[in-house]
Amino acid sequence: MRLETKRLVIREFVPEDWESVHRYASDPKVTRYPLWGPNTEEETKDYVAGMKAMQQKEPRTQYEWAVIRKTDGELIGGCGINVSGSNGEIGYCFHADHWGQGYASECAKAMLEFGFRQLGVHRIYATCRPENIGSERVMQKIGMQKEGYLREHMPTNKGGFANSWLYSILSHEYVPES
Repeated sequence: MRLETKRLVIREFVPEDWESVHRYASDPKVTRYPLWGPNTEEETKDYVAGMKAMQQKEPRTQYEWAVIRKTDGELIGGCGINVSGSNGEIGYCFHADHWGQGYASECAKAMLEFGFRQLGVHRIYATCRPENIGSERVMQKIGMQKEGYLREHMPTNKGGFANSWLYSILSHEYVPES
């Protein structure tokens, strides 16, 4: 499976991607907000292998992809959508060198398009840590509405529990780009 945007190719992970993934998954700056990381090489290899195995599941409910920049073929991050019933949850993570360039918004818009048009979900949501202003801006930019604040809803590998902002968009609110 493969998606394309103006500047990006969004494709399935392959085993050889692990080194490119590890460049961002092992970076403390990148892994400051997620519930995982920084990864060891083994953890990154296991993640990529898990994504490859997930591609074979039927019915498929998880889609995690490598994000490739068209100009040079560099793997700059990952994104995905996980489906449960009529809901989808999107996520994205990029190497810090590529923050602030609109790649996360471009990718997240592609996840909305895929979720609503291909998977037929009714509602797509995303969460971010309250201090992750960049991720919150992405959710706002793609048309999501703030639903609320989730208090200590997820354990982290950094100790304790994480709070999150919850954003969502409904299928009838979604306006695809022309």
